[in-house]
Amino acid sequence: MAKTHKCPTDTVHYTWHKEHEPILTIDSGDTAVFETREVSDNQFNFHSTTEAISELDWDYVYPLSGPVYVNGAEPGDTLAVEILDLKTKHWGWTAVLPGLGLLAEDYPDAYLRTFDLSDGKYIHFSEDIKVPIEPFLGTMGVCPKDGDGTPIMPPGNFGGNLDVRQLTIGTKLYLPVQQAGALFSCGDGHAAQGDGEVCVSALECPMYASLKFTVIKAAEKSIPSPQFQTKGGLTQKVNHDDFYGTTGVGPDLMTAAQEALRSMIDYVSETYAIEKIDAYLLASLCVDLKISEVVDAGQYVVSALLPLSIFNDSQE
Repeated sequence: MAKTHKCPTDTVHYTWHKEHEPILTIDSGDTAVFETREVSDNQFNFHSTTEAISELDWDYVYPLSGPVYVNGAEPGDTLAVEILDLKTKHWGWTAVLPGLGLLAEDYPDAYLRTFDLSDGKYIHFSEDIKVPIEPFLGTMGVCPKDGDGTPIMPPGNFGGNLDVRQLTIGTKLYLPVQQAGALFSCGDGHAAQGDGEVCVSALECPMYASLKFTVIKAAEKSIPSPQFQTKGGLTQKVNHDDFYGTTGVGPDLMTAAQEALRSMIDYVSETYAIEKIDAYLLASLCVDLKISEVVDAGQYVVSALLPLSIFNDSQE
């Protein structure tokens, strides 16, 4: 009979390593309940100000809960991770971190904002802007084949810091097993994020997660990199209203993405009378970057899509 297990909360790890001692051993079909720390590992708190960024110790960023050893998982198999439930805790933060983000040169200075998430429904960005809370884990992965102190960021074909905002409740994530037992870990909880996570941080927060694990043997399903199946529409909480889009066009996808984002920041700042740096943070929480076209003689189109429902009362 399948069982539900609660993961210990007193142990985290900051790298992928095949020698990390499992915090839990489970069978295929079992569920594990995690309580993850926010990505700074408590170096920030609800009362933190921008000055805290200069004191951030990157050796203690990306605390992961795990690893979880899944009996019967062998290299070549696929680990199915069904996301049964996710709940944000009471607060979170987003920030510009110097040298990082899609527009690092435009916004070189540190900037930190914290938010009360206690109503469980919205991030109250300002009096007139409410971003729906739609939680997901920014990092979910198995230990990579050569994991021996591998950094959590960037991600790889084993999963990891994927930051795929569609990995919400009801989604099933498939990961290619690369070590015996899979050695699954997770963390980096997000209350909301736009596709692209453009300022390098989503709404980072501590989180509760309930995940069900199933081993699919290689003869039935073997994959080269993570895959997933979502439940319902991709933007369910904002699809009831209009979107505003900006574009970037050119021979380089990164440059096109930057141009689309700059135009969006200008639009939000001018239309809704907020500072450009706040418009940059807002874009990281709810603007979706889309590759609209890649086939037209090297002139690529990237679109940035803003859900207009966050600015009005249609969410009520």
